[in-house]
Formats: sequence, structure tokens, C-alpha cells
Amino acid sequence: MNCGTMTDPARTEIPEVTEDMFLGGQLRLRQPRRGHRAGHDAILLAAATPAQPGDRVVEFGAGVGTAGLSAARRVAGLDLVLTEIDETLAALARINAEANGIKANVMAFDVTADADVFAASGLGPDTADVVLMNPPFNDAARHRASPDPARQSAHVAAADTLERWTHAARRVLKSGGALTLIWRA
Repeated sequence: MNCGTMTDPARTEIPEVTEDMFLGGQLRLRQPRRGHRAGHDAILLAAATPAQPGDRVVEFGAGVGTAGLSAARRVAGLDLVLTEIDETLAALARINAEANGIKANVMAFDVTADADVFAASGLGPDTADVVLMNPPFNDAARHRASPDPARQSAHVAAADTLERWTHAARRVLKSGGALTLIWRA
């Protein structure tokens, strides 16, 4: 597994985790017992992703890697890149990729970062065939945020969240590339 990161994963403290089965037991994932947890939305996102063998597929906000790893389990031979702002979740995504025998480049950085951060991580302009993402989408004014900081960060959007995430996707997508996302109607 190729694991690029901006911090040292060996120094990342992994919280208490559960090991959960997805895809009828074809995918085993470790995820924090508390905080944001993977669910059916990530599986649906992976199923809706139009990836083909050999495609470079980038997941923004990958968490523990559920959607990206599910897509890789469905379509063999992907060049999978998982990005996550939370180094603890990125470390779990690395563990999950390795435990499932899926090659993935897992990077910890903010999807809304400048283009130079992306380029330094190997995600320069026009380098991805497919981007999938499930950004925070709940309106802060209409949604009662969780007191848990991890859940709040994963669920509550700023006014410019969609614009910033789609701008980042447009930047890395090749001409004719595909963006698959979950967003509240």
C-alpha cells in the first residue's frame, strides 16, 4: 500500500474502535466507536461511482475509507486516493486498506486547501478520472449540531462548503471526468 501523508501516522493515537462488516462481509472496516461512523450512504456513494479498471479515483473526506474502499472492492484495478482532514481517520483508512488487501494512497489534508497543497500531494490539475465525496451538508442554521466535534465537523456545512469542495474536484478532474457526491436537495 502506498501511503502519502503530511504527518507521521506512527504518532497518531488511534481511539477505541469497532470492526464492522460491509458488502456482505467482503469489506471489514475499523472505525471509531464514538464520533462519525460509516453507514449506508457511503456504500450508495460507492455504488453510484462510475469507475472503470485503471481509473484514478479520488475520495474527498474519506473518513475511514468506506466509500473509496467499497468502490475498489467493486471495481478491481483502481488507482485509489483517499483524502481526509482528520489524521486519526486517515490512519484508520490506511489500516483498513491494508487489512482488506486494497492498494490506496491515503493522505491527510484539508480538501479546501490551495492548489499547491494538492500538487505537493500528487493531486495536481487534471490527474483524476473520478472524484467521489460526501461533504458536510447540513445547514448550521437549520440543523442542531452534535456536541461531538467529529460528528459536527462531518455533518455541518459552512455557507461555501459545496462551492469549495466542487472547486477542488474540478481542479483535479480530467476533462470528461466524473464527480459523484451526496448533497442535500
